[in-house]
Amino acid sequence: MLGKSLNSTEVSAYQSIAAGELPDSSRATDRLTALGLVERRSHDGTWVAHDPRAVAHGLMAAGLAELQDVVTRIREIPSLEALAADYDPHRMYGGPASEFLPTRDEMNGRIGDVSATASSSVLTAQPGAPADRDPRVVALGAQRTVETLDAGAEVRSLYTSAAVSHGQTASYVGQIIEAGAQVRTMSGAFPRMMIVDGLHLFVSNYVVAGADNDAGWHVTDRGCVAWAEQVFGTLWDRAARWSADIRGGSTTSGRQRQILVELEAGYTKTQAAKRLVLGERTVTAELSALRTALGMRTLYQVMAWWATSPDRSLP
Repeated sequence: MLGKSLNSTEVSAYQSIAAGELPDSSRATDRLTALGLVERRSHDGTWVAHDPRAVAHGLMAAGLAELQDVVTRIREIPSLEALAADYDPHRMYGGPASEFLPTRDEMNGRIGDVSATASSSVLTAQPGAPADRDPRVVALGAQRTVETLDAGAEVRSLYTSAAVSHGQTASYVGQIIEAGAQVRTMSGAFPRMMIVDGLHLFVSNYVVAGADNDAGWHVTDRGCVAWAEQVFGTLWDRAARWSADIRGGSTTSGRQRQILVELEAGYTKTQAAKRLVLGERTVTAELSALRTALGMRTLYQVMAWWATSPDRSLP
């Protein structure tokens, strides 16, 4: 394509060649050659001028063809934009991978907002030691869970086995089980998490040093959320169905079994306390109570008993 008008030097060069003169090669003759206006014969080095009207017509035809191609591509834009409704931006990557929520209120607020939109599943793992909470907060949590179930979503919750003997937690779990939730318990440490609709993952803070204890992360990257679902499923398969009669004729409490599982795995009492989010004094007191119940003097004797105890089959 022409691109820009011929300058005076290029016009003079064409006029010279058309008049039969033999100018030296220059930028002007190079431009004229590129446009097809002149041609230099290789056998004798002479120049030949071509009809500028034919060259102009050729450039016009090429320009129209290029313009037609642009118009065709522009016409495709609406149909391409219409496909946006079928594109799932979360399929391979969910946008910003995660967001840090530095306070309990921000974590609870975000969890509440996301949970309220749950349509397929809500999976929660609560490894912390059970503690009494504001009854209004507990009642609101139960109400939200019932509403989620009524909306047709699956609810599965995993608790530490120590939660079975905690009155407030047991009452709450009883309500949501009656409404259709599935609840299981297990001993030992496991990560805290909440997964909503396979799209949103809430986890504790493991990144920001010195942050509030209740800080956490809202993760939306699909690969990470899918991995967390697999972890939850593995934990769920190893857990036991919630039962208010789990203690029965057993010797150990749920919390004691949690501690024994950690010690059996090779952790010290201090490490077990940290992993179970318990005070070290609490761990020591639980083990002391168990030694008394078993009539044993040392922790070594307790661990030897635990190796073959029927309580190992309890969550």
